[in-house]
Amino acid sequence: MGQCNQVEIMAPVGSWESLHAAINAGANSIYFGMEFLNMRSHAAHNFTLQELPQVVQICKDHAVKSYVTLNSLIYDEDLPLMKQLCQAIKASGADAIIASDISVLVYAKSINLNVHISTQLNVSNIEAVRFFSQFADVVVLARELTVEQIQKIHQAILEGQIRGPKGKLIQIELFVHGAMCIAVSGKCHMSLMEQNQSANRGKCTQVCRRKFRVIDEQTDSELILDNQYVMSPKDLCTVSFLNQLIEAGVSVLKIEGRGRAPEYVHTVVGVYKEACQAIAQGTFTQEKVVAWKEKLSTVYNRGFWEGGYYLGKKQGEWSGAPGSQATQTKTHVGKITNYFSKIQVAELLIESGSLKRGDKILITGPLTGVVEHCVESIHAQGVVEIAEKGMLVAIPVPGKVRKNDKLYLLETRSAKLEVLSS
Repeated sequence: MGQCNQVEIMAPVGSWESLHAAINAGANSIYFGMEFLNMRSHAAHNFTLQELPQVVQICKDHAVKSYVTLNSLIYDEDLPLMKQLCQAIKASGADAIIASDISVLVYAKSINLNVHISTQLNVSNIEAVRFFSQFADVVVLARELTVEQIQKIHQAILEGQIRGPKGKLIQIELFVHGAMCIAVSGKCHMSLMEQNQSANRGKCTQVCRRKFRVIDEQTDSELILDNQYVMSPKDLCTVSFLNQLIEAGVSVLKIEGRGRAPEYVHTVVGVYKEACQAIAQGTFTQEKVVAWKEKLSTVYNRGFWEGGYYLGKKQGEWSGAPGSQATQTKTHVGKITNYFSKIQVAELLIESGSLKRGDKILITGPLTGVVEHCVESIHAQGVVEIAEKGMLVAIPVPGKVRKNDKLYLLETRSAKLEVLSS
């Protein structure tokens, strides 16, 4: 399992909070978008050109690689902006772009800018890998492949010594966790047809996530569906067979979720980091898998489709409900007004609801990332059991937090996810 020591965990970053959450959780690399020409231009915070050098520098300071998504469909009128963005990304020192349009690949090659081939290009065979190797050192394979197909592609790369522009053997990158789509590797036109908002231009309105019903127009009778969410798949979860993916030759584990909250990033990165370490140490067990799945279920998810196409399964596991099925919810309670690092105590203002001793809390901030803690004691001119709205109180918080960080109350839902009993 020595190869697991070289595996790269790539985290999605859609905010400053998520950036620090990813770094603190142990991500080896992050990917993020800027204002234009990326597939999450409307679903997540996108950093500006002015912010780009700062994001890259923060990553460099923590020995984390940074990749910029430039994976939108490109029209002629986009070409000047695309070239401007490529030049800015290269100047920033970012490690690579993630791209799918041939115009981006050709221009990036012309200025010696590193590229990852996006999953939007549906790379599903060794000849496609061989073709795109002229542009990129890393290829994100299609999500519809099986483990066996991935392994054969990896073996063919080794046997053919297929190398990218920098002379390195082509690396295989693969989505291992997060949202799935009914479209082939994300190429969907429903949003464009329904609302003239192209998913391939980063403007997906997620029409497929709604409820649907089938009506016979001749008789006007409605057909009964077991599940009205017939186009909203569960989220992909590969932690239970991560060892198989790594053995098959996957070296970059990509987590989906640039539009999700920082605690999602922190939790998912942490779990997959632990799983990789267990594989490397030979301590990967079913008991740990159960614990990891339970932890993953606490943050945003639509239920889990374990294995997905990678294990040869047919898509047919639908979310069955709108939004998240996380077993843990968060409620905004207040904000940090000061932090005393020497004694590790945070002063906070209760802005809504209440906080009591024993509560589990989440603190997030642009420089803090994510801090989870259990309230051990509350001080307000003496020790109190509960803090109500309007009160200024102090609580011990190990791990640095900052002024204006947001504080949330974490509560467990009574219903457990189906995945936990599977």
